[in-house]
Amino acid sequence: MTLEGKISLEEELKRLKSVDRPAVIEQIAVARAHGDLSENADYSAAREKQSFIEGRILDIGDKLARAEVIDPKTLKSEKVLFGATVTVVDQDGKETKCQIVGEPEADISKSKISISSPLARALLGRNVGDEAIVKSPRGEIIYEVAEINYI
Repeated sequence: MTLEGKISLEEELKRLKSVDRPAVIEQIAVARAHGDLSENADYSAAREKQSFIEGRILDIGDKLARAEVIDPKTLKSEKVLFGATVTVVDQDGKETKCQIVGEPEADISKSKISISSPLARALLGRNVGDEAIVKSPRGEIIYEVAEINYI
């Protein structure tokens, strides 16, 4: 994962432990005070939320423990590697810019694509001017690598 992705996960973990977990414990206590737990929707909802938070804490902790952190700013290459920000042009002339990141930090709304995505796999090892062919449900899409940055 990238350094930015690691920092983001650490911030989420800190928020889950210091804000979300205590808040849901308080919600459970309030719901418990309302009496019969078998028919208490607030209690059930709070317990479900607590289960989600605890699962997310474990998931993030595991990802951080196993992560190999790579800072793209330290990379120097003419080829597309993990962490690269790549500008590609498709066969219709549409330009797209994206960064290749680890799965936990992939977010298409922020133009961050997972290294295991079809586009990223097609781009890895390519140079500026090379073509990458991606198989999609609508057929093969040909992208030309226009620019590679490590920022």
